[in-house]
Amino acid sequence: MHDGYTGESPKNRPPAAAGAHMLRLFRDIDGPAVSPQGCVACVGAFDGLHLGHQALIRSTIGRARELGLPAAVVCFEPLPREFFSPADPPPRLMLPGARLRMLQDMGVDIVGQLRFNKALTQLDAVEFIDRILVDRLHAREVRVGPDFRFGRGRGGDLAVLRERGEQAGFVASAIEPLALDDERVSSSVIRAALSNGDFATATRLLGRPYAIGGRVVRGQQLGRKLGFPTANLRFGRKPALQGIYATWVHGVGDHPWPSVSSFGTRPTVDGVEPLLEAHLFDFDGDLYGKRIDVEFVAKLRDEEKFDGLDALTAQMERDAVVARTLLKQ
Repeated sequence: MHDGYTGESPKNRPPAAAGAHMLRLFRDIDGPAVSPQGCVACVGAFDGLHLGHQALIRSTIGRARELGLPAAVVCFEPLPREFFSPADPPPRLMLPGARLRMLQDMGVDIVGQLRFNKALTQLDAVEFIDRILVDRLHAREVRVGPDFRFGRGRGGDLAVLRERGEQAGFVASAIEPLALDDERVSSSVIRAALSNGDFATATRLLGRPYAIGGRVVRGQQLGRKLGFPTANLRFGRKPALQGIYATWVHGVGDHPWPSVSSFGTRPTVDGVEPLLEAHLFDFDGDLYGKRIDVEFVAKLRDEEKFDGLDALTAQMERDAVVARTLLKQ
């Protein structure tokens, strides 16, 4: 069964939803033209795919449909700030697979999820335009967000795009900043809201409840021994939130499943890698390998280290009571 993705990166592609259209994916700067007939493209980091990102992408898709061309999104993995500040990266809102799934669901036809590495950072703005937007994508129109900068030393901007576009045969434009209630929609504002447990603000700016999805992996089985079996998701990046939360788990039945979740590094059991552990109330089943989404509703407390497993278990029981109450379970 085909997973709904084509292109140069067969590894770790997320599965397409039933009936989803095909998404072409490329990762490298160089290679054959992905859209020889041309396309309408937009460029950005797109961490979180908030309402501002969505406005840019939807305008790109709309214009592409008008012209009868594919709609393309160019983004980066890792994020530029993750590459330049590996010791202190920005908290990540969305993992690459989730971003690809949402872009596909939005109707994007081509994604250039470029490997952000030393070779890419050495491209000046004109080289970036020529090798990616012109040679790989044959872009006819290019759209960017407000204040977008690109190329070596962040030397490229809308003016450079427009000047080069006149020479190379494409039109460049930028959308206006999106604001809600006089507040600009941005990934940094959403990160701050999540860090503070302000899910109302995060939901408003994202246009959807904040959730993290992935395939359930095997953990240490400690939760099961303590009477709190969990469905575990690896995050693999610095998360935008840590602590204990009331959550809904999607993907295990016909309706969201009430749960209490821990997201962090599990200091009581000497954990290191960020792990999302969701305990589904009154659930009996095997979720290993299943894809789920954990929606965050309310923060109960910060993660803390307890004096042994008995103290940890007692606190987990209290957390479960509070979460059930918040979720009216």
